Amino acid sequence: MRVLFLDTVHPILEELLTAKGFICTHDYVSTYEQIALTISPYIGVVIRSRIPMDAALIAAAKNLKFIARSGAGLENIDLVAAREAGVSVFNSPEGNRDAVGEHAIGMLLMLLNRLHHADAEVRSGHWNREGNRGKELAAMTVGIIGYGHMGAAFAEKLAGFGCRILAHDKYKSGFGSGKIMESSLEKIRNECDVISLHLPLSQETNFFIDAAFIAAMQKPFYLINTARGQHVNTASLVSGLENGKILGACLDVIEYEKKSFDHFDFTTLPAPFRYLTKSEKVVLSPHVAGWTAESYEKLSLFLAEKILNLTI
Repeated sequence: MRVLFLDTVHPILEELLTAKGFICTHDYVSTYEQIALTISPYIGVVIRSRIPMDAALIAAAKNLKFIARSGAGLENIDLVAAREAGVSVFNSPEGNRDAVGEHAIGMLLMLLNRLHHADAEVRSGHWNREGNRGKELAAMTVGIIGYGHMGAAFAEKLAGFGCRILAHDKYKSGFGSGKIMESSLEKIRNECDVISLHLPLSQETNFFIDAAFIAAMQKPFYLINTARGQHVNTASLVSGLENGKILGACLDVIEYEKKSFDHFDFTTLPAPFRYLTKSEKVVLSPHVAGWTAESYEKLSLFLAEKILNLTI
């Protein structure tokens, strides 16, 4: 009943596992190669994004029964190798869905009402009312692409603003409701003023927003990305901002992030990112949409429930 924690998570997960007889070990510093040599005795591994659980590491973990990923994305786990090895894979999107939904709303309202720009002006002694006239969300049509936990949470919070909501999910149907219209991607491209991405990262969704997608949009639009940075081709985004096809962007994630998400080297970034940092049409945050005090605990609570329901 030994479990290896390779990343820090809320301590309630270890408390709940220990109470049920699990023995928990922490290793937050060893390299991938070092872990491959020591992982064999463990029946469970708890991760975030520091170490990829690829086929080789899963094969080295000869007693592994489960991989628990604190968060939603599973791109750092070889799901095929895990399934073939009989290893259960758990994530906990239920834990940070509300945080992501609220953050996306906050970024969008900041952009539409120029709050980031107005705040900076007032602090510097400028009282510019007309230059900071905003736009109302209620008058817009918002398209949500990807309707899992995150997309649904964003839609729930968006519904109270009175805007029209279209949602598309290639692998899901029957989720429409009175306030949310299940939609084709074509309809979203034709009618939406705002696009919000809530997709898992895969080969299919890498650079989902590129020059071709932007060109296919029938109206100038605002873009929100709180999912993965690689969904958006930054150079294409900058071109869209420059030619007016994209009116503004809310980006919690950036194409150039490291796989661990914890470090970001500002000294080596290309010109497109430098453009974003200087544009008043862009709101940026450091991959913290799901990063609240409440979600920190809930992520571990949901993982604990799933692990303890597993028959070992």
